Amino acid sequence: MKKLKIGIVGCGTIAHVHAEAIHKSNNAELHSLFSRSEKNVKKCGEKFGVKWNTDWEQFISDSDLDIVSICTPSGNHLNYGEKAAEAGKHVIVEKPIEVTLKRANTLIEKCKNNNVQLAVIYQSRFMPEIDKLKKQIEGNEIGNIFMGDAYIKWFRNQEYYDSGAWRGTFELDGGGVLINQGIHTIDLLQWLMGDVETIYGKIGTLTHENLEGEDNAVAVIKYKSGAIGVIEGSTSVQPAQSRRIELHGTNGTVIIDNNDVKILTSKVKEELANKDEEASGSSSPLGGFSIEPHKKQFEAIVNAIKTNSIPPLSGEDSLKSLAIVLAIYKSSKLNTEINLDKFISDNL
Repeated sequence: MKKLKIGIVGCGTIAHVHAEAIHKSNNAELHSLFSRSEKNVKKCGEKFGVKWNTDWEQFISDSDLDIVSICTPSGNHLNYGEKAAEAGKHVIVEKPIEVTLKRANTLIEKCKNNNVQLAVIYQSRFMPEIDKLKKQIEGNEIGNIFMGDAYIKWFRNQEYYDSGAWRGTFELDGGGVLINQGIHTIDLLQWLMGDVETIYGKIGTLTHENLEGEDNAVAVIKYKSGAIGVIEGSTSVQPAQSRRIELHGTNGTVIIDNNDVKILTSKVKEELANKDEEASGSSSPLGGFSIEPHKKQFEAIVNAIKTNSIPPLSGEDSLKSLAIVLAIYKSSKLNTEINLDKFISDNL
């Protein structure tokens, strides 16, 4: 079958991950690159052997281009996404979809109005261990899950934030540790646990300088199922810890420790993965990164586009984790509990 052609917008660190995943996929090919930085786009173009451009109109008007994958700072996703949609290109954006619910919804509507598909990258859902776990939860093997927690206690030094003027800003990054480093894990937590009802959070900038967003955050969560839990995020912890999710049910416990998934129940005692990798909580943004989940998500998105069906992690689905993060920010600011449904309706 014909491979769909994907062009990448932005050529920073995560663009190389997208490029590698597309390059290895079975149903798509990396076609072109765009960046305002000639240095970055040329380097990436030469690495992957594809054409590159610093002229947006030339890039987006390419009739062979089917899909645009946006890897710019989060606050620019709408800017490029709506232009791509208007040009008739399907749109993929790196997490989060945008930095506000209104901007995210504008992008969703723009893609609908131009009859193109929109998907957001949350590759953690595409780990085979997680896929199996989701099915086991749906099969009630863990029982009634009454507590679900997430811990993202990583380290980023001052140089990391100083290396890009957009890092940790509200306009382009949307905030700090929760919306940047933590949102993958938050998305995974709410996907496994189900919808959130209320949130109470506290955030602070405690160990870094010249940072608008937070480097430490905690939140108490109540799920619509009646379960409760906590979220803790940090880029201040030394040594960095692996990301961790804990789910406790009436039949036992699930522990996700970086890429290891352990299920300990009265019926199942199983270790689904045991990968000796550098933890993603390390000082390197891509420490312990595996291309395979990205590859699987890109393939799933392309298959959906080919069959004119809704891709996994649609724009609407991606609003859930973004809303959780933004509600934590508002809760901390107002020192009050936030009802998530009302927060979403008030801010779309």
